[in-house]
Amino acid sequence: MNSYRKWLAETFRYLVCGISTVLVNLVSYHLLSTYVWGALASNTAAFFLSVLYAYITNSVFVFRVKCTWQSFRDFFGMRIGTILIDNGGLMLLIRLGCHDLVAKCIVNVVIIALNYIFSKLFIFKKRV
Repeated sequence: MNSYRKWLAETFRYLVCGISTVLVNLVSYHLLSTYVWGALASNTAAFFLSVLYAYITNSVFVFRVKCTWQSFRDFFGMRIGTILIDNGGLMLLIRLGCHDLVAKCIVNVVIIALNYIFSKLFIFKKRV
């Protein structure tokens, strides 16, 4: 039961941090796409801002591990892989007629699930 509670608490923390990361991503994207660049450049910049935010919150609050250069590099590398899904999904849904912010929300659900799996299994696993 104790390990179940730990898992539940970690999952809750991940969801809270994940939702706040999505908000950072969406707000950054909206501001940049409205005032600075087009959709793709704004999405890429918002991605980098939200990855930095996500790394800090995942290290400190979710998985409770020390922030290191190696874990940041691994985390960032893993997230670079997900930007292909993010940008590709965004462009596909926009071309299919979906509003860009709705498309961002849909794609972010997939990204959150993938990021949790990769973070839990590879980046922030407890070292013994």
